[in-house]
Formats: sequence, structure tokens, C-alpha cells
Amino acid sequence: MMKRYFPALAWLPHYQARLFGADLLAGAIVTVMVIPQSLAYALLAGLPAVVGLYASILPQLVYTFFGTSRTLAVGPVAIIALMTGAALSQVATPGSAAYLEAALVLSLLSGAVLVVMGALRMGFFSNFLSHPVISGFLTASGILIAASQLGGLLGIASNGFTLWERLSTLWQNLPDIDPLTLAMSASVLSFLVWVRRYGKTSLKRLGLPAAAADLLARTGPILAVVATTLATWLWQLQTHGVAVVGTVPAGLPPVGLPWPDASLWQTLFVPALLISLVGFVESVSMGQMLAAKRRQRISPSQELIGLGMANLAAGVSGAMPVTGGLSRTVANYHAGAKTPAAGAFAALGIGVVTFTLTDWLYYLPIATLAAFITVSILTLVDIATLRATWRYSRSDFTAQAVTIVLTLGEGIEAGIIGGLVVSIALFLYRTSRPHSALIGRVPATEHFRNVARHEVETASHVALLRIDESLYFANARYLEDTLYNLVASRPALEDVVIVCSAVNLIDASALESLEAINARLKDSGVTLHLAEVKGPVMDRLNKSSFPQQLTGRVFLSTYAAWQALRRSTD
Repeated sequence: MMKRYFPALAWLPHYQARLFGADLLAGAIVTVMVIPQSLAYALLAGLPAVVGLYASILPQLVYTFFGTSRTLAVGPVAIIALMTGAALSQVATPGSAAYLEAALVLSLLSGAVLVVMGALRMGFFSNFLSHPVISGFLTASGILIAASQLGGLLGIASNGFTLWERLSTLWQNLPDIDPLTLAMSASVLSFLVWVRRYGKTSLKRLGLPAAAADLLARTGPILAVVATTLATWLWQLQTHGVAVVGTVPAGLPPVGLPWPDASLWQTLFVPALLISLVGFVESVSMGQMLAAKRRQRISPSQELIGLGMANLAAGVSGAMPVTGGLSRTVANYHAGAKTPAAGAFAALGIGVVTFTLTDWLYYLPIATLAAFITVSILTLVDIATLRATWRYSRSDFTAQAVTIVLTLGEGIEAGIIGGLVVSIALFLYRTSRPHSALIGRVPATEHFRNVARHEVETASHVALLRIDESLYFANARYLEDTLYNLVASRPALEDVVIVCSAVNLIDASALESLEAINARLKDSGVTLHLAEVKGPVMDRLNKSSFPQQLTGRVFLSTYAAWQALRRSTD
């Protein structure tokens, strides 16, 4: 029981010096790589840059003890930062004390939601966010985030949290573009794109092993940060129009609980719920993928608790909401992390930087961080997935398109909720009209197939109707209409067999429909039978009076029904 809620007890007692060395090296590498990322995502959320550093310290330390993934690295991520900024902008002015206080409340609410869901083992709830909705949301978010960074790349103001608001303010401020900022951002963008596409290949040509070349290529953003920071400091570019991060407070994050007005908690609850779901889906999908590569497993319900505790830690340590970050987790994995201790070492490393080296962050150009975010985030814009969804399922593409349009035009909350509603509506529509097929026997076999697709044996007085969907309130009436139309179209019909091989559930509404069908067919001189009813479904039926009312029999297989009901003349 203790290991279930404190997964660290599963690996800490077996921790060895060999594991310590690998984790320490991975932690050091991740420390260096995530510092600019943490700063950038805090600014993306409209928060002071140091909040991003705070979000990478205590939350990661807490996750080390409560999470089940050996390589997941927790901290601020682009999507959650964008959602955080969109939520906070509705309740406070960016840059104000109230804005920061609202961010802490959002972290606490997100953490509380995740912990409660984990305690109730509600990891399944995230399944309602279908893949097309998530894909559409990520694509729209990638476009939104890239648009939000255009101001930083051009050295002009860019406000708003919808695409149209961003583009409108950019258009108005175009005459104020700063040439020096534009030159710097263009240089950094070009370098980062080159490193991403050709860095690993170039290093391998120099004789480096593939793993080392990949790891060094990932340090490209660090080189850009160091070079542009030194250039800004050396030539004092901030006095010539280049915006910089500015003063970053030194020292460890303050610990304490925010006590705002109760109405703020109510206002931020829905955004906190959405942030929790999106962060959980992103973290668990990534954690499961990397765990599978090492033949390990993670517990989704415990991950809810781990991420929830991390967000609670963020809320009491002056930080923004956090989740498992893709780039930092991949870096942690490729750096050779063996246990969650690697994340703890990275958190301690960031703590040391926050305590001692923040003076140098003053000269870090905003343009560099904007370029870093832009190059990283555009990978979310997945046109190939949009095309594939369009070809495979127009209804799924509809949910995807609704999510994209609403996210870009109305905001993140509207996009997620709209996509979720459309997905559920389409699911109800599809399952309310289940596929059914009249089936017949494949000659000289015990197999039965659709009469419209195969040459099969049939009998004029017997109809074998296979229902390819669970039976519930949304399709109960459709089942009645299907059977009544079948009986009306075949005057010689004497026996109808409902083949339930694909039926996993019969709810109370469907049971009532089956009882009505049985009674009406009896009045018409037609006997109703069932075949291939699954055990759990039959258990539920046995709790009702339907098996006793059934005019026919319940057959173990379709072949048994065929053998019992067909005539020798057929």
C-alpha cells in the first residue's frame, strides 16, 4: 500500500552508486538545457521570468517521490503556459501582483483536481479528449504560440490571447519594428533551425557517436542563449532597443499559501480543470511511450497524484502550473537517466542557478527566448495528421476542425470544450444508428457472414440479424425500427435470431426495447431468439424477467441456432 502512494519506496532502497552517477550526469545536462525554456514559458504566460525557474525546482522534487515514471521531467511547458496566460488574463492585469497571485491559485486548483482524480482512480476521464481533438488543439496552440512570439521577434508589442487579437496588434505596431532585434531573432532562428535539421548529422560526420551527437545537437539553444547574452552585455544592446529579461531575483522560491478572495477560486476552477486534463494527457502519453522502450510501466492513476502533488508544490512555492515537458523529458531520457532521482538532481541544479547566477540572466534577450519558443512549438502544427484524419473519417475531422477554429478564434477553453462536445455528439450519433447485417452460413462451415457481401446459405423462415454495437438508450428505438421493418418485409418469417457477438452492454432502455420487440413479434407469430450473448451481458439479463418472457431460446452460437431452426428442405 505504501509503495502504491509513494512509488519512490520501490526504487530508493535499491539505489546504487552506478545509478547515482548516471542520474547525476542526466540531471546536470537537463539543468543546463531547461533554464532558457523555463524562463521563456514563464514570459509566455505573462509572468515574471523567475517564476519559470521556481516551477522547475520544488514541483520536480515532489514529483520524484510521488510519480511512477523513471524519466518524466516536470516543469512549465508551452501549452500549459499558454492556457495559464489565457486564464489569468481574464481575472487580472499581466505584471500585477494580483496576476501572480492568481497563477498560484491556478496551480493549487490544478493540483487539487489531479490529486482528487487520482484518489478516485479517474484516469479514464482523460479518454473523453479524443485524439483528433487533442491533435487539433495542439495544432491551434502551436499557431497561437508562434503568433504570440512575433512581437518578441520583431521588437514590438503583441497583445491578446486569440489569433485575431495578436495579428491585429501586430499590424498596428508594424512601423515600430526594431531592426537590431529583428537581426538578432533572424540569426537565432536560422541557427536553431539549422541545428535541429543538420546538427546531429554534422556532428556524426565529425566522428562523434550517434547518442553523443544527438545530445550535443540538443544543446543548440544553450549556445544561442550564451552567445546573445554575452553580445548584449558586451555591447549594451539593451540601450539600443533590444528588450532583455531584466532583473531576475536571486534566491530560492518563497514558500507560502495565497489567500485571495473566494470568488477567484470559483472563477479559475474550469480553467484549472482543463489545464489538469491537458497536462495529464500530455504527461501520461509521453511517460508510457518512454517506459515501454525500457520495458517499464507507469500507473496513470498514481501519475494523477504525482502531477497533482507537483502542482500543489508549485502553488506554495511561487510557481505556475506544471506538467511533464516533452523536450526536457526526452533530454532526460537520452542523457541516461535511470531513476526519478535524475529529475531531483536537475531541480537542485536549477536551484543553485537561481540562487547564484541570476545576474547574468539580466542580459538575456527576449528575442532569443521568442526564437527558442517558435522553433520548439512549430512541431506541434501537424498538417500530416490533419490530412490523414480527413481521409480516414470526416466526422473525426469535423471535431478536429471545430477545435482548431474555436481555439484560434475564441480562445483555448472554447476550443477544448467545443471539441469535446462535438466528439461526444458525433459518438452518440454514430452509435445511435448501429451497423447491423443479415447474415448467412458460409457453405460447409460454421462461419456466418453478411448476405450482402458473401455467397451464403439462408432460410426464408429464419433471419439471423447481427447487431454490431452495444445496445443502450441512444440506439434502443433504432433497434426496434430495424426489427419491425425486417419482419414487415418478409411475410414468411417465423424466427428471428439477434446475434449479440458484438454487444458488450444492454442497458435498461435497451432491455425495455427488447421486451417490447419480443411482445410485438409474438403477436405477429414470430419467435425471437438470442445467440452468442456474452457472459457479463447474460448475467445482467438474468437479473430481469426477460429470459423467462423470451418466446424463443438463447443459443450458445449462431451455428447452434442455425442447426436448430433450419429445415431439411432449406
